[in-house]
Amino acid sequence: MFYVREKLSDAVEVIVEIHDDNVFCTCPGCGCEVEINLAELFSDDEGDLYGTTVYCQKCSGSRLEGRYE
Repeated sequence: MFYVREKLSDAVEVIVEIHDDNVFCTCPGCGCEVEINLAELFSDDEGDLYGTTVYCQKCSGSRLEGRYE
C-alpha cells in the first residue's frame, strides 16, 4: 500500500492511501485539476513525480496545435 502522510499540527496527522482514482495534479496551463492514472503515466519507465507535468485536455490540445495559452 502506498499512501501520503501530512502532519497538520502536533495533534493532527492525515494519512491517505493512493489508489487509481484519487491522484490529481494541477494543469500548468490553466490551473484546473487533472485526474492522473499513475500506472499509465509511468508505463514507459521514464517518468518521475518531481519532473512530470500533465496538461488538461484543452491545454494539451492547444499545445499540440501550437497555440500556447
